[in-house]
Amino acid sequence: MILENGSNAAQGRHPLFSFGVISDVQYADIPDGRSFLGVPRYYRHSILVLQRAVQKWNQLQKLRFAINFGDIVDGFCPKDQSQHAVKKVAAEFEKFNGGPVCHMIGNHCLYNLPREQLLPLLKIPGHNGFAYYEFSPIPDYRLVVLDAYDISAIGWPQDHPNTLKALDFLREKNPNSDKNSPNGLSGLEKRFLMFNGAVGKEQLQWLDSVLQDATKLKQKVIVCCHLPLDPGASTPAALLWNYDEVMDVIHKYKCVKACLAGHDHRGGHSVDSHGVHHHVFEAALECPPGSDAYGYMDVYDDRISLTGTDRLKSNEMVFGTSS
Repeated sequence: MILENGSNAAQGRHPLFSFGVISDVQYADIPDGRSFLGVPRYYRHSILVLQRAVQKWNQLQKLRFAINFGDIVDGFCPKDQSQHAVKKVAAEFEKFNGGPVCHMIGNHCLYNLPREQLLPLLKIPGHNGFAYYEFSPIPDYRLVVLDAYDISAIGWPQDHPNTLKALDFLREKNPNSDKNSPNGLSGLEKRFLMFNGAVGKEQLQWLDSVLQDATKLKQKVIVCCHLPLDPGASTPAALLWNYDEVMDVIHKYKCVKACLAGHDHRGGHSVDSHGVHHHVFEAALECPPGSDAYGYMDVYDDRISLTGTDRLKSNEMVFGTSS
């Protein structure tokens, strides 16, 4: 049964634009399993969730684009099937007829394929292997997609400078031989795990210039990142390594109204001290058969209204409010 968790606050008003959202499909043609914490995962069912999402988005006939918040295929996907699995899921996204699908890379994507293969398959408009970009669906708004695995121990060649930086960073921050283990780490230190990553210096400078330009143009900005950027919206173990540096750049300006993310499968929401909304989407992977997790966002001048389906919670993000 499909349940739409509608929001009524913006009824009677026409949005400036709307777009579809889904996160953490993590498809694999393998039997169901569980996460390291014992949460059930439905690897074959997740592509059915995506199919129903695309059907719903097409029925709405008002969406300009859709965003996949990363982890298109699961890390347990047999590696001889990785390319086929990515192509299979990407083909389902291609059935969306409202406009382009904007992808971002997650850790599970990189467990399957290196960047040089992944970016062309997902039509990510990056450069030199990097996967950050921005676009304006209308003159008054700009969307920024960050590359959360810019500095990462996965996805780059083993001798790449960004791999070496990440390994040095993990050796400094995480005392365990298994760098995906949080043992001995406390509080926000638990984010220093190999399945997370960081935004590098060049990307931070690029973000600063984009937000400076958006401010001059009086644009509102929505930031999208596979990894969450605020501890209030996420478990510590799911955060971007240098979320604080990214937010320092964002907080220099008043143009960013919301930061959207995936990765933390349970979902979450917060409003930070500067009034920026942080929303983390529930994972399609963890939907038992017959349930769903996808939605769409209606964007207005003063708010973003998220309409979720079933396990993906709806939310009304009114600008200028802080918790």
